Parts: sequence; structure tokens; C-alpha cells
Amino acid sequence: MEEKIMLCRDITEEDKREICSWRYEGEYAIYNLPSYEEMCKAGSGFMNPQKEKNYRVFLVEDTLVGFVNRREESTEVLIGIGVRPNCCGKGFGRRILDEVYRTSKAQSPNKPLCLEVRTWNQRAIKCYQKAGFEIDGAPCELTTPSGTGMFVRMKKS
Repeated sequence: MEEKIMLCRDITEEDKREICSWRYEGEYAIYNLPSYEEMCKAGSGFMNPQKEKNYRVFLVEDTLVGFVNRREESTEVLIGIGVRPNCCGKGFGRRILDEVYRTSKAQSPNKPLCLEVRTWNQRAIKCYQKAGFEIDGAPCELTTPSGTGMFVRMKKS
């Protein structure tokens, strides 16, 4: 079966509205964002004008399948990824990570790509490992907008 072309572009207001409407189930509900209006009011995440430029979205056949937040640091490139709920487990996360890695290596060839993921999120950890990421160090406790939890850091050089 032929893999459909994935397009990457800057995030738009329409994309932000759509991402805010995504609803994950069960333990993954922790990744549900507030409403678009609440995000605008708080100026958080992609609603922050200083951070908006770090976000890119990925589309397959005009369907928004995911996004990435890519932040350049002094010694690494830190990313966060989101995949549309009904696209999880279908290979889109790996494809997004592959594209982000290619872009990062072109822009910052000497910096590894790093991310942090909740230790219980084995679905994501397996996806990241398939994309070539390796666990980097022991789990640690971090506080995010969605609460405190145990995270593992992963890296791809």
C-alpha cells in the first residue's frame, strides 16, 4: 500500500481551533487542551505570539494529523508532538518525527533532538523508539500545565 504524502506548514488560527477540539480518551485525556477561547485568553502554548513560530502542523490529504513544537536551545533542539486522537497508532507520529529530525539536522546539525514523555505513555515511547530515539537518563518528576508527573527524557543524535 502506498504511503500518502504528508505536508508540513506553519500553524494557522483554523489549525489552533481544530487542535483545541481534539479529545483523547482514558488516561490520554490529560493531553486534552482547554478550549480555543481559554487558550487565547491565557496566551499559552501556540497562542503565545513569542512561541507560535515554533509550531508546525502536518497534513495528509487535507486532514490535520499532528503538530510539533520545536524549540532551539543552546545545546539541543527540544520538541513536543501531538497526534490527532483518531490517527494515533497509525504511523503518523513516526512520520512526523522523521520529518522533524531531517529539518533539525539541516538547521542545527550538531544538536541532538530531545523530548520528554510521561513514563506511563508506552504508546508514545514505542513510537519514539521506532523513530530512533533512546531513553536518556533516569525518570524524573516534572510539572507541566496538565499537572505533575514522572517523565523520561529521550534523545536522537
